[in-house]
Amino acid sequence: MIPCQQVFLPHFLFPPSYNLFILREDLHHTFISGNKWRKLKYHIQEIQNKGYKTVVTFGGAYSNHLLAVACAGATYGFETIGIVRGEPVQNVVLFLCRQFGMQLHFVSRSAYKDKKQCFDIVTQNKTDCYFLDEGGAGTLGIKGCTEIWQEVPNYINHVFCACGTGTTLAGILAGKPTQHLNTHVHGVMVLNAFEVVNQMASQYNTEYTLHTQYTLGGYAKTNRQYLAHLTLFSQCTGILLDPIYTGKVWLAIQDLAKKQDFEQGANILLIHTGGLTGTLGMWQEYPL
Repeated sequence: MIPCQQVFLPHFLFPPSYNLFILREDLHHTFISGNKWRKLKYHIQEIQNKGYKTVVTFGGAYSNHLLAVACAGATYGFETIGIVRGEPVQNVVLFLCRQFGMQLHFVSRSAYKDKKQCFDIVTQNKTDCYFLDEGGAGTLGIKGCTEIWQEVPNYINHVFCACGTGTTLAGILAGKPTQHLNTHVHGVMVLNAFEVVNQMASQYNTEYTLHTQYTLGGYAKTNRQYLAHLTLFSQCTGILLDPIYTGKVWLAIQDLAKKQDFEQGANILLIHTGGLTGTLGMWQEYPL
């Protein structure tokens, strides 16, 4: 069981008229953490059941997904190849990917747009290679994310998650159980891809709200005031939030609470989707 814990914050950070809870999905695994664990679960089963020898996947230079797949490969016994968007670089996340045995191939941003072609080039059409889309997207990733509800208490009124590819939100909407019929689902966009995510989410017969105003300008965009708020949150709770995903969910919840957008006494759940290694790429931007 992943703990769902109530968080008590000073009144100047969060109004006392609401109750804040965090689902600690980040505690699944050190490197296969948060929604990465959820999204990879059924992909790993597929890889094992069909005997694939190598997994090829995609991500940016600080991708938590690449690191999770690299660790999964080392854990479950398959080779991994990471196709990295952009010019060749070295950083701590890619170092860890290599430590777990992942081969890294850097491609231009234009070439990266055609992932199937990238896959064909690095695999040379070998039949024992598994195509794993960026972020674990797809039906198997969605299936894994439906199981998040198993950890959500019945007393929760609002569930918040970060939206990148939209896979986690889609899983939450697809798997919503009857006992949570009145629990409202919120997705917080962390990049400017509203139409893509909204199109995916709207396939499910479940109400949701997609918040688009907390991207801070785009993917991985931050500012010093925002980062200072994340530091203050950690100092008050002992819980780290990554600035790219979960931090923006906290930004949304805090802002909506201050605007009194929730019913009195509402129980609000922030799903902590892990990805804390992403913080390592931004540590110098945090105010001292």
